[in-house]
Amino acid sequence: MNRDVAIVGVGMTKFGEHWKKGLKELITEAGVKAVEDAGISGKDIQLIVGGSMSSGMFVGQEHTGALFTDYLGLSPVPAIRTEAACASSSVALTTGTMAVQSGRYDCVVVGGVEKMTDVYGNLATTALAGAMDRDNEAHFGLTFPGVYALMAQRHMHQYGTTREQIAMVAVKNHENAMHNPNAQFHRKICVESVLKSALVSDPLRLLDCSPIADGAAALILVPAEHAKKYTDTPIYIRASSQASDTLSLYMRPDITTVGATISAVQNAYKQSGLKPEDIHFAEVHDCFTINEIIASEDLGFCKKGEGGRLVQSGETAIGGKIPINPSGGLKAKGHPVGATGAAQAVEIVEQLRGEAGGRQVKGAENGLAHNVGGSGSTVVVHMLSRNRK
Repeated sequence: MNRDVAIVGVGMTKFGEHWKKGLKELITEAGVKAVEDAGISGKDIQLIVGGSMSSGMFVGQEHTGALFTDYLGLSPVPAIRTEAACASSSVALTTGTMAVQSGRYDCVVVGGVEKMTDVYGNLATTALAGAMDRDNEAHFGLTFPGVYALMAQRHMHQYGTTREQIAMVAVKNHENAMHNPNAQFHRKICVESVLKSALVSDPLRLLDCSPIADGAAALILVPAEHAKKYTDTPIYIRASSQASDTLSLYMRPDITTVGATISAVQNAYKQSGLKPEDIHFAEVHDCFTINEIIASEDLGFCKKGEGGRLVQSGETAIGGKIPINPSGGLKAKGHPVGATGAAQAVEIVEQLRGEAGGRQVKGAENGLAHNVGGSGSTVVVHMLSRNRK
């Protein structure tokens, strides 16, 4: 059996610094919102799949699958924790999708959570470094800003991408986040402010980097044939695809290309029957501004090396040919790592329902979510649609 799957409910918290909320409160808030949105009750839920990257290091809490069930009041419903660095909750969505496709479950809650702000910056850096090759990268002092700075330097050298084009990604995404009530940052920035912000790892500066954040997001999955029982606007999962690559950046033949993105998206296009030109907007993993540029190329929205010019042209802005990160992206919406992939899917659902307010992409019928773990060692791509086929 391989059933079609629909999303019938979504919920998420505001992303940012939640000093009075822990993992339990965050996941409960997002889960309850999703359940209420779908109009279901606890007795309908048969499985929970939740992503969390490093809850043990951030807040000292492991065994989060049981925590999800306990604090949502859903025992003895089985629960699974998925971990794939920043792609943890996209893997949860993939796992939940397969569970419904298989015919074993008819109602699955998927989501993700992370509480990152309870530790000092050096401890957060240590936790995040667990997503790279500990022996060959982190052991020698390399951090993720350094990894993506190397990718940026090579892209600039190889394709003529300019520092201003990279900064334009941050400017655009902050502009979009102004219209997202759940975004961490609600302030506009300009290219000059990006270029004058503190240097982190040349050429990347502070305003090129996504922030540390707390937050949670959740979605309700059901078989497509049951979806209209819950909502008049079900959103269908047309593709759910995951691919892997090396942990270490130095082992890749071209550090301006994320091979796992290409593998995942090609499989997703095949699953869905869609083409790049059929995608009306995308939520892309802009953990650092350069990654949105690289991803726009690897996802097929432009030719290799043209990602900088694509953002400069305005085509990735709302109203452009392929709006990217109308939510504000990781850069401005926030990046609570274990929740990021689920939040991308929530944004796509809201866009396809026409519920995105001032950041709405008009007439959108197909959306793509692209979520990266590490520097591209895990990539998950989902394609969602208003249409079942």
